[in-house]
Amino acid sequence: MSRPSGAPDETTDETSDVVIVGGGASGLSLAHHLAATGTSTVTLVEAPDGPRRPPERTWCYWERGLGDFAEAVSASWSRLRVHGTDGRTITVDPSPLRYRMLRSTAFERLVHSRLARSPGSRVLRATADTVHDTTDGAEVHCTTPDGRTLTLRARHVFDSRPLRSLPPARTQLMQHFRGWFVRTDADRFDPAVADLMDFRVPQPCHGLAFGYTLPLAPDRALVEYTEFSRAPLTTTAYEAALAHYCRDILGLGAFTVESAEQGVIPMTDARFTRRTGPAVFRIGAAGGATRPSTGYTFAAVQRQSRSVAAALRDGRALVPAPHGRRALAMDAVLLRALDTGRIDGPGFFTGLFRRVPPERLLRFLDGDTSLGEEWSIGLRTPVGPMLRTAVELPFLPRRSRPDPRIGDSHR
Repeated sequence: MSRPSGAPDETTDETSDVVIVGGGASGLSLAHHLAATGTSTVTLVEAPDGPRRPPERTWCYWERGLGDFAEAVSASWSRLRVHGTDGRTITVDPSPLRYRMLRSTAFERLVHSRLARSPGSRVLRATADTVHDTTDGAEVHCTTPDGRTLTLRARHVFDSRPLRSLPPARTQLMQHFRGWFVRTDADRFDPAVADLMDFRVPQPCHGLAFGYTLPLAPDRALVEYTEFSRAPLTTTAYEAALAHYCRDILGLGAFTVESAEQGVIPMTDARFTRRTGPAVFRIGAAGGATRPSTGYTFAAVQRQSRSVAAALRDGRALVPAPHGRRALAMDAVLLRALDTGRIDGPGFFTGLFRRVPPERLLRFLDGDTSLGEEWSIGLRTPVGPMLRTAVELPFLPRRSRPDPRIGDSHR
């Protein structure tokens, strides 16, 4: 006997050219770029309100020109600053690049408005339960907030959901952090300068730690405590480190914490699978878009999304590697050298900012430099320890390691 239409367990089917699973940075970005081409019908599946929906996040990146998302940018900076452990300051102008901040709520609102104006594109609030290939494409089985089951059929599915565990790796560190959005009683910040790395904080026995300050106004900023190490801290430990940084290093005086955010970003030389079936692809951090040596993801997601949209427009289905082989090889050496303690992390990064032209350095961190430029940058690093590590790497086994938490990338 058939059930009445609209019953909670009713099953319905829908079809589109592309289904994107997950409404984080990578899912929203791909939906935006596909809608811009106007050649595919797109369904973006986002988690409904509740525990599965992540809290508001911050994404940062550098870019020249206005870019695609200028309407949603909450702040940007023309100068960047690094503080060494000795207190010496390096301030650089990476022109024509600017460092930009996006808040996930504003980014989501912007992309949703663009999808609403694009025929054939839509946002579906539902929980994606399973994704699998079919003879002529792929299916995503979902549950809607009212309990209905929904089968989405598509020629291609792009899955951005975080992995349950990381692939085997030779080196696996975590970039983990907690940040406060603070308001001070007096003007304490220079809104023109972002502090990317402040190594004046106490350094851990293993890895490195730094402060990170993004001024939003003379009396408002995002202030973070970040570590590169093997495991995250407790929230209590982050809070103590932030209080020390704000009070004793930044000298903020009286301030109010308006909100907080916390995250963990894998820094690993694991090999990420980008295609899990003939019609199912992984994108974003799940597909290896996070730069292993820095944790930055947003810029690589944009490159990847543009390439996917262009390929589908031309009748091809592919997800290109977000980072080139040279970049990943260099990152693998750096991660191993940091993990073994062969190089001093604060000294390494401050040395790069002192010795490399800033625009070239940021392009290098984005994987957008030539072989000659990379060679010249490599000569400005601790050559002996890096060479020793490079020789050692091919003989190291890749092992699976416990994964503390894998979250949406902060950068």
